[in-house]
Amino acid sequence: MTDKPLSGRKAQAARNDKLILEAAHEVFVANPEAPIAEVAKRAGVGISALYRRYPSKEDLLRKLAGDGLVRYTQLAREAVEAEGDLWEAFRAFMRGVILADTPSLTVRLAGTFTPSPDMFGLAVDGDAANKAMLERFKSGGVLRADVENGDLQMITESLASIEIGDKERTMEVRLRMLDLYLLALRAPGSGPLGGSPVTEEEMSSRWIPKDAKA
Repeated sequence: MTDKPLSGRKAQAARNDKLILEAAHEVFVANPEAPIAEVAKRAGVGISALYRRYPSKEDLLRKLAGDGLVRYTQLAREAVEAEGDLWEAFRAFMRGVILADTPSLTVRLAGTFTPSPDMFGLAVDGDAANKAMLERFKSGGVLRADVENGDLQMITESLASIEIGDKERTMEVRLRMLDLYLLALRAPGSGPLGGSPVTEEEMSSRWIPKDAKA
């Protein structure tokens, strides 16, 4: 059974929503303090059309971050279920995270808004997928045993900070640097890691708005 095509008005609303979210990603990753009107301008939609979908900037930020969590979780689950070469499955997972640019949302938006209960639920799902993914690649002997989720997150977030030339060149450089990190992540590793990995509590605390911590 095929889905019914959307009516003209609904199809236009869906297109507008896609444009808004793409524009919001670009605008707020570049400047989290940017006004919501800048998103409407970048998306090429009227401000009223944006407000009908997202009544406030916080609503839009929550949607962006929530979609990022969903995409990351999807990538982790795909990695768990992937067939064939285990190392290539892990490499595909890491590349997928960089290409989706979900780490940029964490780097730029964490602490700038109050997460919704739904977002915490998505985070729990993502954590479960992460643990299953790490277990699969460690037990399969391709990911070094002392690597934890916090290590992977710090790597992807550091890569998200790279800005070289235009978007295409930036992504090319990020993926090149990822290949260097992957050499260090592959089991068995050339030596022990110093210090301790970033904990789940440390990562989660960054999403608490700064004024709430005072």
